[in-house]
Amino acid sequence: MTTTAPTVIPRALAALLGVLSVGAAVGAGHLVAGLVSPASSPYVAVGDVAIRLSPQPVVEFAKSAFGTSDKPVLLAGMAVVLVVAAVAAGLASRRTPRAGVVTIVVLGVLGLAAVTVAPTFSPLDIVAPAVSVAAGVLVFRTLHELALAAAAPARPVPGTPPGRVSRRHVLVGTSAAVGLGALAAGAGGIALSGGIEESRAQVAARLAGLDVVRRAPAVPPGVDWAAELGTTPFLTSNRDFYRIDTALRIPAQRAADWSLRIHGMVGAERTLRFDDLLARPMIEKTVTLACVSNEVGGSLISTATFVGVPLRDLLAETGVARGAEQIFTTSNDGWTAGTPTEVVMEADRDAMLAIAMNGEPLPPEHGFPVRMVVPGLYGFVSATKWITDMELTTFSARQSYWLRNGWAQEAPIKTEARIDLPRGTVPAGRVTVAGLAWSQPRGVSKVEVHVDGGPWQVAELATEVSGSTWRMWRTTFDLAAGSHTVQCRATDADGETQVERRADPVPDGATGWPATIFTVR
Repeated sequence: MTTTAPTVIPRALAALLGVLSVGAAVGAGHLVAGLVSPASSPYVAVGDVAIRLSPQPVVEFAKSAFGTSDKPVLLAGMAVVLVVAAVAAGLASRRTPRAGVVTIVVLGVLGLAAVTVAPTFSPLDIVAPAVSVAAGVLVFRTLHELALAAAAPARPVPGTPPGRVSRRHVLVGTSAAVGLGALAAGAGGIALSGGIEESRAQVAARLAGLDVVRRAPAVPPGVDWAAELGTTPFLTSNRDFYRIDTALRIPAQRAADWSLRIHGMVGAERTLRFDDLLARPMIEKTVTLACVSNEVGGSLISTATFVGVPLRDLLAETGVARGAEQIFTTSNDGWTAGTPTEVVMEADRDAMLAIAMNGEPLPPEHGFPVRMVVPGLYGFVSATKWITDMELTTFSARQSYWLRNGWAQEAPIKTEARIDLPRGTVPAGRVTVAGLAWSQPRGVSKVEVHVDGGPWQVAELATEVSGSTWRMWRTTFDLAAGSHTVQCRATDADGETQVERRADPVPDGATGWPATIFTVR
């Protein structure tokens, strides 16, 4: 009596089945999330949890190592982990599908848990992770059954017509269909969760008719030397404006669906719609925004002209109760910030709920349809994008996202400077040294530069636009061939010079005099 050996799926095929099944689960979850609730994509939700739970040293390492690419790096790392788990599940399922099914279910439960602990969770968010698990299990069992059949010894069947499709061909075709379907589902989910361009176009058509009671002064000649020296332009294009936030998925909300609840320690709670904002007088202001994570001499700073509703006027109408120390704001994705109330209520601060940036509706990645802009404060305590909730409260009652992660409660922007030129190697002779300085809202009154520890030289300042914007500077030195070190320092309009002592960004912004080394030949 002969015993038939159990059928075993080849290793490469088993690994592929695992990857295809997990890919199908991720794609299906992302597609359904796009249809039902973009925030409920299990893949994105797990990434959001990783960001929220990461220790501060890990967060700072990611920022310093990858800059604004930290989110794509995180998503890519998650993809690698999923592929490894999928391959392991497939290899463990060469005889029976049990290990693969269990792996997919466990991954699905992790995705479901990430969705349910999200700050913006609603019962409808359960649909996407549930579909993700069902799709993954169904695909894995189907492909596993086909793979076992294809791997079994072929037995000729009398009367089988020539040209009959083999089980191997069925497996190949099904696997290809699953792979393409997973990619299409993922792409569909991305497209469905980001479709707000029609809403932006509608807002753009209405911008021309806004009641702007105070326009920003025209940018005068001589504010930068971008054309002459190739240095940073005074105004930053929307495309080049720095972006720092915790959102793996850019919140997609139409202007018509937007609302802002103002409550807490106020005279009377109120809810504003986007049309309510458009009906109010607007102001226009050119503002330099800076990130508290910016290292000395770093690039996380940009300037744009914003249009929006004066926040001081809005809160004055609503009524601010005595003792309301902070304006606790929440974004569409659950991120929170705590802004000192007294700063926003300053008459000349021009804090606003902005709806436009550089002459167009806010780009999605910069807060469409509405964001906060408060000149003179680092963004983590003021610049809430995709804002949907505003509570007047005390600092002891509510702690914002970054405050819970070890950053400061109040963070006025420090006087800083940056060196943009020279770079690398330059010809001997007259060497131009240039850069920019900022001290919002005080403004910059002086920049000093020295080379190789020599005497300080006062730089030429570009035309000042306002204390709320950066200011360009330049000077020249006669330098011989060799390696040189240039250093600079800025002084604000109150006569205070930036701090020399080096300090990391945590908890309230970096300090130190920037320096750069270059070669003269």
